[in-house]
Amino acid sequence: MIPVCHLADLPAGESVRLDTTPPIAVFNADGELYAIDDTCTHQDASLADGWLEGRLVECPLHAASFDLRTGAATCLPARRPVRTHPVTVADGVVYVHLTAEEGTAA
Repeated sequence: MIPVCHLADLPAGESVRLDTTPPIAVFNADGELYAIDDTCTHQDASLADGWLEGRLVECPLHAASFDLRTGAATCLPARRPVRTHPVTVADGVVYVHLTAEEGTAA
């Protein structure tokens, strides 16, 4: 579990970037929390710097879009999904649980 921030410090429509390996972006989409790998799969751009619309985040570089629920790329130029990670809140603190990379043990 990686502590992110206090829930009160992540208002709806905002995101925060964790400088982990790989970097993780945590989003508050209308009160629902989502965590995804922060780097766009099309080109190295921070998705935490992108635009949030509903449950989609748009990459700030070339407008690729990703579904925060599944990580799926929803439009070109991105073709590959980003990895998603479970998010929990305990005692008012947001935590991310890193998902193992495909092909590696958890």
